Amino acid sequence: MGIRFILMVNKQGQTRLAQYYEYLTLEERRALEGEIVRKCLARNEQQCSFVEHRTYKIVYRRYASLFFLVGVDNEENELAILEFIHLLVETMDRHFGNVCELDIMFHLEKAHFMLEEMVMNGCIVETSKANILTPIQLMDKTS
Repeated sequence: MGIRFILMVNKQGQTRLAQYYEYLTLEERRALEGEIVRKCLARNEQQCSFVEHRTYKIVYRRYASLFFLVGVDNEENELAILEFIHLLVETMDRHFGNVCELDIMFHLEKAHFMLEEMVMNGCIVETSKANILTPIQLMDKTS
């Protein structure tokens, strides 16, 4: 399947956005998020951005005060997922203007909508920033 989940977490370890592409109970999600966030936030900048945890490979990157964590299958290409994270951040930057934690908190539905435009059922389906943002801009115009 590819991508299993996407998390956006602040420096204190609080989850600001979570999108899962496989079924996990709420308790399993909480436990998984806690373990992964502790593991990734404890690493320093000199260490690589890939961590293996349970049956997942976690690819993460820090932008300003937000950590973007993506859980993928072990066969997935780590560098392609890093590029995906960068594309996601660039897309959000274009819409919000230098995306920050507050943008995610106050416009959670738009952040989820961007993810839904980019990823479907755990597979990356759209990489064009213009194609991703056009529906959101149309929604903004009508409201």
